[in-house]
Amino acid sequence: MTPANKWYVPWDDALIRQYDVTAPRYTSYPTAAQFQLLAPKKVQEHLDRQRPVTDPLSLYLHIPFCQHICFYCACNKIATKDRSRADGYLDMIEREMALQARNFGHRPISQLHLGGGTPTFLSNGQMTRLLDLVAIYFDWDPVNQPGEFSIELDPRETSDEMLQLLRRRGFNRLSFGVQDFDPRTQVAINRVQSFELVQHKVAAARDLGFNSISFDLICGLPHQTSASFARTWEQTLSLSPERISLYNYAHLPDRFKPQRRIDPASMPSADTKLHILRDSIELLQQAGYLYVGMDHFAKPSDALATALQEGSLQRNFQGYSTKAETDMLALGVSSISQIDGVYLQNHHDIETYDALLGQSQLAINRGVFLTADDKVRQWIIGQLACQGRLSLTEVSARFDIDAPTYFRHAWAELGKLVEHELVTIDVDLVTIRPLGRLLLRPILVTFDAYFRPGTADRFSKVL
Repeated sequence: MTPANKWYVPWDDALIRQYDVTAPRYTSYPTAAQFQLLAPKKVQEHLDRQRPVTDPLSLYLHIPFCQHICFYCACNKIATKDRSRADGYLDMIEREMALQARNFGHRPISQLHLGGGTPTFLSNGQMTRLLDLVAIYFDWDPVNQPGEFSIELDPRETSDEMLQLLRRRGFNRLSFGVQDFDPRTQVAINRVQSFELVQHKVAAARDLGFNSISFDLICGLPHQTSASFARTWEQTLSLSPERISLYNYAHLPDRFKPQRRIDPASMPSADTKLHILRDSIELLQQAGYLYVGMDHFAKPSDALATALQEGSLQRNFQGYSTKAETDMLALGVSSISQIDGVYLQNHHDIETYDALLGQSQLAINRGVFLTADDKVRQWIIGQLACQGRLSLTEVSARFDIDAPTYFRHAWAELGKLVEHELVTIDVDLVTIRPLGRLLLRPILVTFDAYFRPGTADRFSKVL
């Protein structure tokens, strides 16, 4: 990987420090900060209007249970060692499936993703039941209908038998939560898992024929240093995952109680954290990974890299994904659907979620119906974040507006980024430059009608 490669991302220390601000991650636009309480009747009417649609569908299932609580975690989860609680939860999921299948059951599932929590908290029998339910209520046939079928795994909670079950049922992608291989960091975040354990699970998965393995790592955790993370990268690259997500740890103990167990004095300084990120990005590119954007890397042969190169990349609540413009139906407590210009989020509270489903009502609580302006800006942000370019002529034609006039203020703001070599502007075409792909979030903010400096504390820093 050399700077001559158009996907190569350089590092400019001074400029990166200047743009290391707080901003949304833009897994949606509008972001979840704009979600409001929704009227159930209005929601149901919108979902009923989807019944004639036959386009492929992305399905997300949220499994909230964790046997162990990782102190860094900001996900919606339920800590328990009682695995029988999953039986009752699967009853809830089935009731939700039955309600949603009326409008979505006929649409072929092109993507299926299980997240959490810890999806492999489920026993083999419980997982079998869940996948049987998907096949009963939805058009999911992984043998005859190709697609991307994936699951998030905790190596400590995933047996070889579970891997065999998942592969047998059509799963072809696995995402391992690694975070860091350093033993001292693992103890500090309450997630102790040896390299040998992860190595064994990856080898078992490859033997079974999973064609894409992803690792999640986190920068900014306790006791991390440039040297310690370099050792983690050496071990990670020895396992050669097809995709890597390198997330920036956001320490928000007032919002997420488990984070209060982390000693702030043990966390790396801002300078150390930036050095770790700089070394990580350079190392991954030298190892042959493409920098997809924000925190995602992929081998050139992986479907995510192909989507980047072919222009079919998208962002959703799982980050970067393939299959642009596919509706996503999300089931389970706190899950967020994206259906035909509307975001819909289920209740966070499992008791309320259960009670509503028990009354044959959907458990949707919050969300947003996109306005005409939202839809234009959503498309623009997606184009810049995923395709790395934006044509105002295309915006004008697509949305029947005078885009140069409509976005004259945003265009002027983008012009200020030209001198820092984050973007290039040629009349009505803006293109993200390599360094701009690293600093996407400050660029995307330009088109965010809701973002205000006073709301910045809701979001994590860019790096």
